[in-house]
Amino acid sequence: METAPAIGRTASVNGIDLYYELRGEGPPLVLLHGFTGVGGDWGHVFDLAELGRDHRVIVPDLRGHGRSTNPTGALTIRQCALDVFALLDHLGVTTFRAIGLSLGAKSLLHLATQQPERVESMVLVSAAPYFPEQARAIMRQVSDEGRSEGEWEEMRGRHKLGDAQIRALWRQPRRFAESHDDMSFTPPYLSTIAARTMIVSGDSDPLYPAEIALEIYRAIPRSCLWLVPNGGHGPIFGAWKEPFARAALGFLRGEQGEQAALPGGDRRT
Repeated sequence: METAPAIGRTASVNGIDLYYELRGEGPPLVLLHGFTGVGGDWGHVFDLAELGRDHRVIVPDLRGHGRSTNPTGALTIRQCALDVFALLDHLGVTTFRAIGLSLGAKSLLHLATQQPERVESMVLVSAAPYFPEQARAIMRQVSDEGRSEGEWEEMRGRHKLGDAQIRALWRQPRRFAESHDDMSFTPPYLSTIAARTMIVSGDSDPLYPAEIALEIYRAIPRSCLWLVPNGGHGPIFGAWKEPFARAALGFLRGEQGEQAALPGGDRRT
């Protein structure tokens, strides 16, 4: 079978133009990137063309990121989740598997609690059910002021709608730091998640300590946990790229023993 080419499209949902790419046929697999990232970042973790051999791969740029608009400039994670649901409805997707990183993982918590029956299985990387104080302290320091030309060029290479879009993204963490209702998942609420869930977290994440991942793991009924040794925020690149990709895709397919194949770390099922 030939590898599946990407098809880039835009859908008008919830008052924005949401850019997304489609590949392949098969069970729908949704990939949700992290904050200030873009859908194309997943190409650093997976061979997306290869994924399209046996999945219908759906990779959006979340609201205000990449090629997706956000007229208000501000965003909530709940709204990102609603945008994803609207996109999936637009595509006629009823149930799906998913992988989310940071912002994308927190969006998945909204998706999997709002409509539990739609999420078959998911992988949460660097997720949090709420913003702990140490994360808020870091986010309060983020600003669009004093950015180097190198930082601007890197962001312009990813976010295509102009410098106002980039400034809005750099200003958003302070809004997250002052928000308390957008991410406020209690253990009873997390326990309503029906999806098989794999939780991946760095044991040295400066934003979300390992205890946060343990809280999620203990609350979600059908979950397993991998604490990546010496891993920071988003510990799925570099040396962990291949073992993560192998284990995550195996988990989503329902294969047995994939968690045991992960090298190192704390693996709980």
